[in-house]
Amino acid sequence: MTLPKEIIRRKRDGHGLARAEIEAIVRGITEGTLADAQVRAFAMAAWLNGLNAAETVSLTRAMTASGRRLEWAGLGLDGPVLDKHSTGGVGDKVSLILAPLLAACGAYVPMISGRGLGHTGGTLDKLEAIPGYDVGPDLDRFRRVVAGAGAAIIGQTADLAPADRRLYALRDVTATVERVPLISASILSKKLAAGLDGLVMDVKVGNGAFADSLDMGRELARSIAEVAAGAGLPAVAHLTDMNQVLGTSAGNAVEVAESIDFLTGTARDARLETVTLALGAEILVLGGLAPDETAAREILEAALDSGEAAERFQTMVHALGGPADLLQRPGAHLPRAPVRCPVPAPASGYVSAVETREVGLLVVELGGGRRRPDDVVDPRVGLTDVLPIGAPIAAGEAIAMVHAADQTSAEAADSRFAALVEVADVAPDPTPVLVERIGP
Repeated sequence: MTLPKEIIRRKRDGHGLARAEIEAIVRGITEGTLADAQVRAFAMAAWLNGLNAAETVSLTRAMTASGRRLEWAGLGLDGPVLDKHSTGGVGDKVSLILAPLLAACGAYVPMISGRGLGHTGGTLDKLEAIPGYDVGPDLDRFRRVVAGAGAAIIGQTADLAPADRRLYALRDVTATVERVPLISASILSKKLAAGLDGLVMDVKVGNGAFADSLDMGRELARSIAEVAAGAGLPAVAHLTDMNQVLGTSAGNAVEVAESIDFLTGTARDARLETVTLALGAEILVLGGLAPDETAAREILEAALDSGEAAERFQTMVHALGGPADLLQRPGAHLPRAPVRCPVPAPASGYVSAVETREVGLLVVELGGGRRRPDDVVDPRVGLTDVLPIGAPIAAGEAIAMVHAADQTSAEAADSRFAALVEVADVAPDPTPVLVERIGP
């Protein structure tokens, strides 16, 4: 058997690795026979020299096999097991809406999500704003909730793709995260371990996204679609615009509140609705629950209008420890910031551009994200009533509402947000939120 250091040497020198070599590395990561220094060296070698398609498929499959793979056959499910994953954005609360919506349309959705990373919000942080919601149940409870509610959103457990868990932690501290094959293998190993029948990827592109250029977004989307196919998972990717906040809020409790408003029909932001329905229609067709996109959209809209999607959300929340009346009384359960103040527009005209990444970092500075892994997130803080690009505004009128823990941080965020928004005399040309579809 080739020594691990020789495998690392080969990748360092730019050679392609055989499947058996990658499996040996992953086995060492999982069993602990590879020291952290060796894992870091492998990550750096893979980052510097890349992984070809075959290597990426081998890494994905090996990390999937490093732990437990969920089986759904014994639960008597009467529909496909489907999922959606996003590369992350500012105000991206699509998962909170789409998981129960798909469940209302006949799918079963075991969604493994993550916490906030850098300037992007994390679905788990949002859900933890709901009192009692357990993002870390054991896998048997997870399976029961998926079978009963149709959907469950939780965090990665030690049982699923443990090799990815260790490798990612070491990539995170060695600046080796941003490489498309490594990202693809990390995402897909967890999705394959969840026993999916189909996956739709939402790859964010723009100044508030990890992929800040269209070329990078395409590269990541194509990699995920191709590697998923190579690993036996049908998948389609959409590139969606992240040059502004998605929806009208950014934060944790405030995004849960906006998601509830969307599901109940109280308020639905147009761009958020477009992305949600496009991703939902794609996965319903992929999973065989609709013959085409038009029929899929009709099914999705009916599930929203009937209230079934909202009820699935409520059932999921309660089954995972949250309040049974969250839909009826969100204000009684979701934490609220003690200080709220409007951000006045600096001039009259039209909102023409937003520095979206900086908006995400502003939420972090308010306490809604983490500067260090051990930081405690304040679920109350964030932004609401954020105006979209193209909105007309008069000088002094509110372009957003800041939710803060104290007056000092509210005032600082107020002036900071105003500087991140450009106002022009002429309305900008509209830009589509759906950029491109990539898949079979």
